[in-house]
Amino acid sequence: MKINIIYNKNIPNYKEQLTKVEEELKKYNTEFKSFDIDEMQYYGDFTITLGGDGTILRTARFYSAKKIPVLGINMGRLGFLSQSEKIQTIIKAVVRGEYHTEERIMLRSSDYLALNDFVVRGCNSSRASNFYLKINGHQVCDYIADGLIISTPTGSTAYGLSAGGPVVYPTLDAIVIVPICPHTLNARPLVVPITEKPVIKTNDGLLSVAIDGYDKIECTDKIEISVSEQKAVLAFLKKRQFYSVLRNKLHWGVSPEA
Repeated sequence: MKINIIYNKNIPNYKEQLTKVEEELKKYNTEFKSFDIDEMQYYGDFTITLGGDGTILRTARFYSAKKIPVLGINMGRLGFLSQSEKIQTIIKAVVRGEYHTEERIMLRSSDYLALNDFVVRGCNSSRASNFYLKINGHQVCDYIADGLIISTPTGSTAYGLSAGGPVVYPTLDAIVIVPICPHTLNARPLVVPITEKPVIKTNDGLLSVAIDGYDKIECTDKIEISVSEQKAVLAFLKKRQFYSVLRNKLHWGVSPEA
């Protein structure tokens, strides 16, 4: 096994954690190379990230082209996609192959990929905009809202959940469409098959599009979205279970303390 280590310099104490990971890998005589997230390269056949979920999303998109698994070591806040165990435990499991992988669908718009979501707003983001949603050429809904979230199941527990969208099991084949603060009570989230192709337009000028909460597409008059043929490959330690993560990370279904 050859391992890519991707670190995020914007995360405090990344140097200390990077050193620990490298020292652990040396104990197992494992070949590795470390790359800044802005300078990723194709070297190994497995990838470890040091950072938060944003680091994992960006890294997984990059390595999806060669179907290289990505496992995250949490150095952020929530760490929904990453592991929170001790570095020694994680490295030992990785080199022994004691992990499982999951393929996750991604969305595509032009040359851009999103593992979590595309967030569409008006270029004048200081006010609500009119959004017109078509799917496969059919008019579906007109929204007056702060924006629209077009999400994968992986992204359903991110911004879409905060905006009132549903939790979708991460390996399902589905697209989630969630309006952000719609100015009506009858605008509800949609869950549609991956064969559908949403198109969003506005008559309020141009659209601004954020990808996985990070990159942005230049303002455009419309955005067309479809499911990409490329899939991200995420790796998790074997004992990880989605419902437990929901409960432990998001306190899902946990009764408030008296």
